[in-house]
Amino acid sequence: MSYYPQLVLDALKHVRHPGKGKDIVSLEMVADDIKIDGKKISFSLLFDRPNDPMIPALKKACVQAIETYVGEDAEIRGNIYVKIKPRPKAEPQKLLPEVKNIVAVASGKGGVGKSTVTSNLAVALAKAGYSVGLLDADIFGPSVPKMFKTEEDRPLLDKIDGRDRIIPVEKYGVKMLSIGYFVNPKDATIWRGAMATNAIKQLITEGNWGALDYLLIDLPPGTSDIHLTMVQTLAISGAIIVTTPQDVALADAIKGVSMFKSKNINVPILGLVENMAWFTPAELPDNKYYIFGKDGGKNLAEELEVPLLGQIPIVQSIREGGDHGEPAALNQDSVTGNAFADMATRVVAAIEERNSHLPPTQIVEIKT
Repeated sequence: MSYYPQLVLDALKHVRHPGKGKDIVSLEMVADDIKIDGKKISFSLLFDRPNDPMIPALKKACVQAIETYVGEDAEIRGNIYVKIKPRPKAEPQKLLPEVKNIVAVASGKGGVGKSTVTSNLAVALAKAGYSVGLLDADIFGPSVPKMFKTEEDRPLLDKIDGRDRIIPVEKYGVKMLSIGYFVNPKDATIWRGAMATNAIKQLITEGNWGALDYLLIDLPPGTSDIHLTMVQTLAISGAIIVTTPQDVALADAIKGVSMFKSKNINVPILGLVENMAWFTPAELPDNKYYIFGKDGGKNLAEELEVPLLGQIPIVQSIREGGDHGEPAALNQDSVTGNAFADMATRVVAAIEERNSHLPPTQIVEIKT
């Protein structure tokens, strides 16, 4: 009589696990490694742990089942092995589980007003009724404390579940953390890359952000270790790229878009913001002077097939508001306040579109 794997499985269906009340085949305890060589039969039993007390009894029961239902001359004794089931990987605990959307604001180069745009976007979203956080991730040039006139503030610590948590500074309805709150504003931040990335991680993981609709991250200009740290630490919902209309800024903006859209990072682009789109003098609010070129950001958005989230004019009040800690978005009756309010509406729509058509972003694993 010739033996075959199904005959062995049928025999093992008669072996019941005493504690679970089912046969070992139904419990998927028989490994897919049954071997038959003439009368010799071998296979493995799968257990959750190597010291399972049922191992000897079940091996003995398997021998009896094979000899009874397959054949008395089957060579099974000593040929039943034990394997340990691989443990399923635990789902990584999501950082900031109460934050619904995390938005990175980036630029290909410095000087395009990225921090100004981020700060005003945060205020505009807060004025629209959303709960908003702002993380200043520009370690070497933190500007959020100045833009909100909170340079003298020092975040407090609160003990939560036995851990010290940093309470963000709050103003205009925006919760903020920045390395600028922990260093002397007159001192240069001279840190190696690892120190900078560790500081950012600490602001993320130890900040008591609470429940937020949006957490905006003001990234440093260009591409750096900070950008990689961010996408490896947080599941970024999407990125906004800030540019100005001139060619040199647009060329760098393309690099920023390319970084987020790269295969390794794959963070959705929510859209482009064209800052300094035109100059409008306060005394001539209807006039537009395209001192850096016209529609450069708009044309680039069309070329890259991403939304244009806003065109923000150059108005003296934006600079004054930033210097005095009163973001222009506070006054939505002004030209610039209206522009930021419109941009916030477009950003909300872009995120809703992204969330309805794309799966949640995963934390990036950079493989070298």
